[in-house]
Amino acid sequence: METSCRFVTEPQCNNNANYGKKSGGWNSTTTPTTGSGWSRQSSMSRKQSVVDANELTSATSGLNITKSSTTRVIRIINNFDHTVQCRVLLNLRTTQPFEEVIEDLGHVLKMNNAKRMLTVSNQEVRSFSQLRNEFSDVDTFYITSESRVLSPPFRRSRSRGALAVEPIINTVPTKAEKQRRARSKSRPRALYAADTDIVKVPPDYTVLDVMKEEPIRVQIRGARKTFFPPMVHSPSDDSPPDKRLTLNWVYGYRGVDTRRNLWVLPTGELLYYVAAVAVLYDRDEESQRHYIGHTEDIQCMDVHPSKEMVASAQKAGRTRKTQAHIRIWSPETLYTLYIVGNGEFEEGVSALAFSQLTGGNYLLAVDCGREKMLSVWQWQWGHLLGKVATMQTEDILGASFHPLDDNLMITYGKGHLTFWTRRKDGFFEKIDIIKAPSRTVVTSLQFEQEGDVITADGDGFITIYSVDSDGAYYVRMEFEAHNKSINALIMLPEGTLLSGGEKDRKIIAWDSLQNYNKITETKLTEVYGGVRSLYPQRPGRNDGNIYVGTIKNHILEGSMQRRFNRIVFGHSKQLWGLAVHPDDELFATAGYDKNISLWKRHALLWSTQITYECVSLTFHPFGTALVAGSVEGYLVIINAENGSVVSSVRVCGSALTCMGFNPAGDTIAVGSQNGSVYLYRVSRDGFTFKKSNKIRGVQPLVHLDWSTDGNYLQTVTAEYDLVFWDVKGLIQEKSAPAMKDVKWYTYNATVGYLVSGIWHNRYYPISSMISTANRSSAHDLFITGDTDGHLRLFRHPCILTKSEYNEEKVYSGQVSSARFLYNDRNVVTVGGTDAALMLWDVIED
Repeated sequence: METSCRFVTEPQCNNNANYGKKSGGWNSTTTPTTGSGWSRQSSMSRKQSVVDANELTSATSGLNITKSSTTRVIRIINNFDHTVQCRVLLNLRTTQPFEEVIEDLGHVLKMNNAKRMLTVSNQEVRSFSQLRNEFSDVDTFYITSESRVLSPPFRRSRSRGALAVEPIINTVPTKAEKQRRARSKSRPRALYAADTDIVKVPPDYTVLDVMKEEPIRVQIRGARKTFFPPMVHSPSDDSPPDKRLTLNWVYGYRGVDTRRNLWVLPTGELLYYVAAVAVLYDRDEESQRHYIGHTEDIQCMDVHPSKEMVASAQKAGRTRKTQAHIRIWSPETLYTLYIVGNGEFEEGVSALAFSQLTGGNYLLAVDCGREKMLSVWQWQWGHLLGKVATMQTEDILGASFHPLDDNLMITYGKGHLTFWTRRKDGFFEKIDIIKAPSRTVVTSLQFEQEGDVITADGDGFITIYSVDSDGAYYVRMEFEAHNKSINALIMLPEGTLLSGGEKDRKIIAWDSLQNYNKITETKLTEVYGGVRSLYPQRPGRNDGNIYVGTIKNHILEGSMQRRFNRIVFGHSKQLWGLAVHPDDELFATAGYDKNISLWKRHALLWSTQITYECVSLTFHPFGTALVAGSVEGYLVIINAENGSVVSSVRVCGSALTCMGFNPAGDTIAVGSQNGSVYLYRVSRDGFTFKKSNKIRGVQPLVHLDWSTDGNYLQTVTAEYDLVFWDVKGLIQEKSAPAMKDVKWYTYNATVGYLVSGIWHNRYYPISSMISTANRSSAHDLFITGDTDGHLRLFRHPCILTKSEYNEEKVYSGQVSSARFLYNDRNVVTVGGTDAALMLWDVIED
């Protein structure tokens, strides 16, 4: 009798394998084969062991595989090279000896002398009867040439798609195995990783569909990355998610690098800006409103004399949609009323001001481009009335209309103070009061009631300019007011001039009616920093209460007679560290300003100053401890209840760029800029650390995730390589296909098969580089941030390049971190270089 058979194989296998054909044939009546087919005598009646591939495809198209007592579809895997695998449909009633079938299956998997068939739980299959009965629910088998039973590390449970951990049996390796390990520097990998959660396959997504999926290849920074599909995953939906982001709260204030950036509206709301957002903060109601019409960082702003409109200007981005322009909008409705100068400004707008007469009909703007163009606009119609090149080499720090003459404008900056007069023909005449090579840096400008000009400079002097009967300007008075730079001047209605110093942190009141005699002074504490901006709390009232914006991004309230209290807290330097609490609406931030802060919704719970600049942050799974990684290579352990520093641990000499606790909370993995992963044993609920091991790597690491069973890590390098680590074996896992079915406790990686749709998406530029990502707790949403400041909310998984999303853009530079809170109702985002921290609501679209 003769057996004829075909294999149903995957791309890794050879479709023309001679299943069941031994050298010399099974018996003397077997007809030799030629080519890739089998020939047989018509008198033979032996049953086929495997059906033809075409028959299987037609029989199973769109349906789940049906098992019977005579045939079975199984997956066989080469135990020594798990990338070699295939599916076969066996005839369980063949008369061929079982040992010969195993040997023939080994030939298909490119193995010689195959001797054993094992389940993934290390049980040996010895007969067809066992395949029909004892292992009827097992679909995957290993083929091995070893004469003893090996120990695959995982077993698949009898629930379809579920995986469970099986203890590894320690055995003495053979000589061949030792040689094999020495050659690969790694142990044989199991194809399936442990998963304690049952994966439910949707009814319209069959096992065959999963098996047919091919690896996805994505090109990032010129290098091709390959990601392998897991055996079972939810189907990818390329439609936009049914949720979207809406801005809830903006933390901090931009005082570190901007001027004249704090106002009080008639409603009592504070007006200031952070990143691309104009913030209207109501202290009485403890609420915020936001104008988010800009697509790049706001550089300057001014309020119309009527207080019914605001003009704000943004810097230039890299695309046509992000050109520099001016937007005039209503603080009451937050609607955009006018857009001025779109396409007229090169790099941005460094100064902006409304005219004070004729109803504020004119608007001046100074370009940040090479020629520093001064332009005047009739903003209601968008008409450009005239422009002139100031030809300054340094950025102009500010500009203003004279309050008594709309044709007289003043610009100031480093080595620059110029009066500009606009003629009726549109040309400008200028008078240089200070010009190069003068080193004087004019930092602020105010006016007396009679029209005299008051300036402050970087040397701490206040100067008053007046005009004589011939129209010539002269210095009427000059005096030293502060030790160093003066950042803010404000003239109160009763004639009191307030000046704020940067270095000496002083606020001084001067009587302009009494030859600028000093009235009183106060000094801010060092933690607040120097003065950036001043504004009365109730404009028009003489109660002495003022708001103070500082260079450390805080806003204070108080008066010259009483102490100042902080009402807005912000980080003042680059902000990279962000961690969310495992079971509460808490999140923590840490940055280069050496502050670690804990927030609950809108409130700052505590802020701790440490001695190191921080770049990473994580909570212990119990929520009791907070661990920060520093640029200097130290771990800082903090009590999350009160912010007290418990201890610090020296890890290495490189920055600790990513870290995370395993699900049990007894181990922390720390990824560093030197490419290595450091493992520490953790006890006492996250307060005691003891170094365990180090796994050496090469490329700098930026993101890190633990597997759900705590046996593996995945990291993303600075070059977007996805690297896997065997924590127990203390080796870097080289086989990406072997890790494709590992389930991850968190997913902060920016690359991978299930998130490959965020790259080369057809709906945004191919140049977008994803800088941060995070999966929601429910595994149904995925948030990303890129180096251009875009926030995008996808469905999860996101596999297709045509996957749609909901997008927001409020940052100009890189979004350094974005995280869902524990309940998926909010997202927290951090802008790295601009230190902008924001809270978003996740709402129904």
